[in-house]
Amino acid sequence: MMQHDGTLSLDEVARFDALAQDWWAPDGPMAPLHRMNPLRARWITQRLAKPLAGEILDIGCGAGLLAEALAKAGFSVLGLDAAEAAIAAARVHAQGQNLPLRYRAGRIEDVIAEGTRFPVVTALEVIEHVPDPQVFLQRLAEVLEPGGLLFVSTLNRSLRSLLTAKIGAEYILRLLPAGTHTWRQFIPPAQLATMAASAGLRVTASAGMSFDPWRGQWRESRDLSINYIMAFGKAA
Repeated sequence: MMQHDGTLSLDEVARFDALAQDWWAPDGPMAPLHRMNPLRARWITQRLAKPLAGEILDIGCGAGLLAEALAKAGFSVLGLDAAEAAIAAARVHAQGQNLPLRYRAGRIEDVIAEGTRFPVVTALEVIEHVPDPQVFLQRLAEVLEPGGLLFVSTLNRSLRSLLTAKIGAEYILRLLPAGTHTWRQFIPPAQLATMAASAGLRVTASAGMSFDPWRGQWRESRDLSINYIMAFGKAA
């Protein structure tokens, strides 16, 4: 079931809510994100001014893997997710760490309606789970301050991603729960750039995120055929 102008699928919210209690288990269902997260956080923070005037809005934050990493790097962060159980798990995990970090259960439309804008917005591994990516990008642009930066990561809709990120990861190696991704919802980089341009955003940087099986680590690469991340700027 899908609702809310293309930015939210109730089925996807329920799927990730069900994973909330195991989100922070390093070898649990979110293990691939745990391994990828240092690269994602580093790639983003390398492109941010410090101190940052305002909070980072982390859309679709889940139980807070990226939000915590950004807060530990010294940035103030607001994590937003429609999955209430995931937000509850995020709050529990952050307790006692004294981080510049807060969480909120809700939708991006709620933030837009309040008139709040942010200098930096992140939406990592989210856009492939929404009903209408174009509408979602438009909402991301709306919540971004003029002159701000948006970071989006997702999966390319390629034969390699079908074989590795979908069939291999979910059904052969069992790295992710079966049904985590729908391959036809993956987005080629050129298509993402075009959709972003329609939302008033321009690409400022991009990189592939490739897994090195010999070191067991993710690394930045020029290969955007499977996982990739993009930065977008909004005109001042």
